[in-house]
This record gives sequence, C-alpha cells and structure tokens, in this order.
Amino acid sequence: MAKVKTRYICQNCGTTSPKWMGKCTNCNEWETYVEEVVQPKSKASTKQQQLTGIVSPTKKAVSISRIESIEEKRLLTNDEELNRVLGGGIVPGGIVLIGGEPGIGKSTLMLQIAVHLQNHKILYVSGEESAQQIKLRADRIGVKNHNCLILTETNLYNVFQQLKSIQPQLCIIDSIQTLQSPTLESTAGSVSQIRECASALQQYAKQYNVPIFLIGHITKEGTIAGPKILEHMVDTVLQFEGDTHYSYRLLRTKKNRFGSTAELGIYEMLHNGLRQVSNPSELLISETNQELSGISIAATIEGLRPLLIETQALVSRSAYGTPQRSATGFDSRRLNMLLAVLEKRCGFRFGDKDVFVNIAGGIKVEDPAIDLSIICALLSSFEDVCVPQRVCFAGEVGLSGEVRSVNRIEQRLLEADKLGFKRMFISANHKGLDAKKYGLEIVFVSTVEKVYELLFKL
Repeated sequence: MAKVKTRYICQNCGTTSPKWMGKCTNCNEWETYVEEVVQPKSKASTKQQQLTGIVSPTKKAVSISRIESIEEKRLLTNDEELNRVLGGGIVPGGIVLIGGEPGIGKSTLMLQIAVHLQNHKILYVSGEESAQQIKLRADRIGVKNHNCLILTETNLYNVFQQLKSIQPQLCIIDSIQTLQSPTLESTAGSVSQIRECASALQQYAKQYNVPIFLIGHITKEGTIAGPKILEHMVDTVLQFEGDTHYSYRLLRTKKNRFGSTAELGIYEMLHNGLRQVSNPSELLISETNQELSGISIAATIEGLRPLLIETQALVSRSAYGTPQRSATGFDSRRLNMLLAVLEKRCGFRFGDKDVFVNIAGGIKVEDPAIDLSIICALLSSFEDVCVPQRVCFAGEVGLSGEVRSVNRIEQRLLEADKLGFKRMFISANHKGLDAKKYGLEIVFVSTVEKVYELLFKL
C-alpha cells in the first residue's frame, strides 16, 4: 500500500509547505496552515471524471482564420442593471462569480433573478440556508415561479446528480465556499476544496452550455475568499458593495470576458427586495430649498454612467492640538493634496482647521473629476458662503492649482442639463466644445483662483 502524502496549505494565500508552521512565510498570517492529502494527478483526475461524468475529448490545434465568429445568444433577465453589468445578458456556459460583504444582498439579488425568469428552469443550490428560509425571502420578494427549484446541499456529488436529473437552464450556487467534494479529505472552504469544486462546475458549464452563478465570501481585507485562481477560472467577476447603513447598492464589474469592465449597476435595498435605480442622480442629490454652506454638486462618471452627486465639506477651528482630517467616500490622501493646493496657491490657512469631507448617499467615488467640487465645498465652508443652487462642477485639480480637463465631458453636460442645472464649471482646456447645443451655461475656468473669484469674491 502506497504511503499517504500530506502537505500544508495556507488558507489565506494558498502557499504550500511540507510541514506545519505557525506563521505563513508569504502573507505573514498566523494559524492559517491546514493539512491536506496529496493525490497523484492521474488518480485525482479520474475521481473528478467519476464525480462529474465529463470526459474531455482530445482536441487538435486549428488555424485562427478557420474559426467561425459566432455571436452568443444571451439570456436576458428582467433586471436591466444586471444585463448592463454583464454586457448585455447572461452568456450560455458562462460562470459568474459575485462577491460582497455579509448581508449586503447577494443572495437576495440571485433569488430575485431566479424567481423572475418564469419561462426557464432554474436550480438554486444553497449550502447556507434552509429551504424554509429561502421561501421566506421569496415571499418578501412577492414573485412565484414554479420553475425555480431549491436544493439545500453541500455535497458536490449530490449537486451533480441533481444537475443531470433536472437539466436546468441556469444554476446558482450559494455559496462556493460551502461546497465540499468527496474526492478530497479537507474541510469545506479550504483552498483545495474551492479550487476542486470550481473546476468541476466549470467543466459542467462548458460541456452542457449552462450558465452558473457562484456567490463567494470575502475576507476581512475585502478580497474574495479562496485561491486567486478562482477569479481566473470564472468568466466574470462582479463585486456587490455598499454601506449597510444606507439603502444603495453598487454592482461593479472587475472582470468580464464577454463585455466591458466599466459598467455599473445601482440598486436600492427595500423591505421587499432590491429595486433597480434607473436615475440615481435624483436620489443622490438632496432636495432642499434651504441654502447651506459646504455643499456642492459634482458631475462624475461611474462606469459608463454619468452621475450627479452631492459633496459635503465642513471646516471648523480645531479644538485640539492636531487638526483632524476625515474623508468618507473620498480618498483621504487626495484630500490632503487639495488642502495643500489651497494653502499654497490661494493663501487659505487650513493648518489649524478640522476638515471633514463626505460623499452623500454612502457611495465611494474615485473619479478625479470630483476634485473641483471638493475644492468648492471646502471654500464654501471656510468662507461660510453658499454655493449657488443649480450649479455643478467637473474638473481635476493639479498640484499647481490648474483645473485640468476630464474625459467624457459631453455626457456630464447632458446629465446636468437633463436634471435642470443652470451653470456648470469645467476646465478651459476643453477646446472645440459646442456650448450652444446644451441648455445650461458653461463656465470655462483655468485655475482654482478663478473659480474662487467667480463664486465667492463679491
């Protein structure tokens, strides 16, 4: 009888070691090594073929000129936000991985898709909840679908038995970390189990042309739990994010083999499920007739979608020795840079001031075009003078105080015009822009000093 060989694998980064160690030499995490049995490659592949019933045929190399270009017929859902993020719908045989914080709404989103596809047979596999818990969530959504089948199972062999028996047109796995392959002796959620289960599901999806959605847990660092190869194996990686204290949820694309990675879907969490937000600009701007200092509107781009969001700033005298710098939804290092620009180029003294910046709605913005709006909100709070209503901003601020041009300025102008804004401050570098076709006044500025003179210097 052959001797059983074992190895130790770090559950955080996947590093292997022939012996157990308290601290991983790669990621420096403690108590992450788990013992796993090493199987010969031929024996492991034989067991996987017995599990899935799929035998990969021998293929030959083909000239690229002889390969026919075939446009895949996508499966369209009633969720326009998801269709946009996926690049036009669900691709048959594609594997989509969705990650996000606990309680953010991943299972709710997937269950909504399953119950709304009335004319398709859906298999929803849950290893975390019972059938009664899923039924309670489905009742809150308020849609009945007799073609949506629920399976509460963690054994991968039993899942494949049901897949071959039911032959669904869409499969949802909630979650990939709860599945366990009987060919491995390690526990569910380990690196080897996630890799083995994802590989078997990938073979099934490609062989039978069935799209599969995988819900993935994330680590405390915000990355998807398991080996990094999991994100390489799947066709699309989606990130479902948002603040649990706010109702808005953002569905971002991190990887997409069948579409753009610049798309964004926006939802609102309600008591009866997730609602699609078709015009998020109206929700992210507070409707108030009272003029307040420290508030300005930025025209930004999230993915390929223009958004108008409210930026808030508060500048007050520091009550302690060291002034505070706090930014919510905005890069704090970029905030320090903008404060340095205002001190050096405009003469404002923020050294003894507490500065707080907030992006309304609980969203996080990385678009550099928001710089000009942040500058105006800071100046408004510093001078305690309100920014005029129905005025928005779009421009990147450089270290010398110049206002730089930003991309897709036409989309930003059209969005501001559609929402009834009267003036928009943009960079003077946008040459050749036809201002007559927009229904709002376009103010071209070249420096931060010029913006201050036009808005606050009476």
